[in-house]
Amino acid sequence: MTTNHSPPASPPADGTIFATRRAAFLQAMAAASPSAIAVLPAAPVSLRNGDVDHEYRQDSDFYYLTGFDEPESVVVLDAPAKKVTLFVRARDRDREVWDGPRAGVAGAIEHFGANEAFAVNELDEKLPELLQNHARVYYRLGGRRFDERLLDAIDRVRARQRTGVTAPSEIVEPGSILHEMRLRKSRDEIDQMRAAARITREAHELAMQRARPGMREYEVEALLIDTFRRRGSERPAYGSIVGSGPNACVLHYRKNDRSIQSGDLLLIDAGCEYGYYASDVTRTFPVGRDFSAEQQAVYELVLEAQCEGIAATRPGTTLDAIHKRCVEVVSRGLARLGLLAGDVSQIIEQQQYKRFFMHRTSHWLGMDVHDVGAYFENGSARKLQQGMVLTVEPGIYIAPDDESVPPQWRGIGVRIEDDVAVTGAGHEVLTAGIPKTVDEVRRACG
Repeated sequence: MTTNHSPPASPPADGTIFATRRAAFLQAMAAASPSAIAVLPAAPVSLRNGDVDHEYRQDSDFYYLTGFDEPESVVVLDAPAKKVTLFVRARDRDREVWDGPRAGVAGAIEHFGANEAFAVNELDEKLPELLQNHARVYYRLGGRRFDERLLDAIDRVRARQRTGVTAPSEIVEPGSILHEMRLRKSRDEIDQMRAAARITREAHELAMQRARPGMREYEVEALLIDTFRRRGSERPAYGSIVGSGPNACVLHYRKNDRSIQSGDLLLIDAGCEYGYYASDVTRTFPVGRDFSAEQQAVYELVLEAQCEGIAATRPGTTLDAIHKRCVEVVSRGLARLGLLAGDVSQIIEQQQYKRFFMHRTSHWLGMDVHDVGAYFENGSARKLQQGMVLTVEPGIYIAPDDESVPPQWRGIGVRIEDDVAVTGAGHEVLTAGIPKTVDEVRRACG
């Protein structure tokens, strides 16, 4: 067989970022429990069919701390010793012919900041030695199909207790520390998200320019993916939603195969991932002709709510307060348009607006499109702080078979979404510039 002379897998662009994160995580673990240790396995490879795997994407927590994107890996972080141990696939020229270059044990130390490294087939032998004399293990039970190996290693430490070693007595979710770290983005992370936003902006603008009656939704999706990849994005951040006409009323529409008709609204919810950071953007625009009066009325109402929600985003407020403001605007507008009847306060109190606006306005955004981090603290909605990034995405969806409204309103679905970073003074819209006023959309659609 031909051997592979490719160099080892390339290290991350700036290893100091990952070293800084590891140091902060180790310090936080030690503060919580002086004899703590963390065990984080890589994302498993997932079989698609036959001998074909799904596209591999590293676990976000694992990558956040290591910058290492190879499967079959485990990182162990020892708080008292301030030591990082990586278990990785050994270099194998025959396998690298098929799967590409590997960093190997030497590369894990030289390029990825490990204090020591071993081939992953040594894990079951070495892990009990690493765990002994640590009271607490930070590990996510049920997370990565690794439970049995970890529990077996702990049992093997217990079996040695007559020799004077002690076994861990606690297993604690690492997200209690790690996800709080990930929730507040650094300057470098915000820069990555700005880069993702720039690529996503280009993709949405191209879709507005190119979408035409008679195209299939998947043709527009192909334009998005092509732009993502040409501009250096590794992958879409999530499955793209390209819903035309009545499909715009399906919140998580995925089929993307309808033929777009003249006069349809086309709702595109799509964002790229860049450097393991996501963007998440929705725009809605007419195809083939201008907005109808009813489409424009709904669109302008959603836009008003979204602008109010963005304006409310600042340190000290909450996602609940942002959602409440959007609900107020949408409820008042639906009453004004005659789509809901009664006093606005009653519409809100009885949640009548949920017939047309049934989802929340915001979620955290970061390495995952629905990113980690608690939404509540001590039973109350947590206050926003500088470095948090969220979406603001109100919408109105009038089902095509809703006979309680006049026919001209049926089948109108509109959502507008941007990515917003909380700053010291207020906020920054990372996805600013993607057309969204009525005049901007008209110009973009030509």
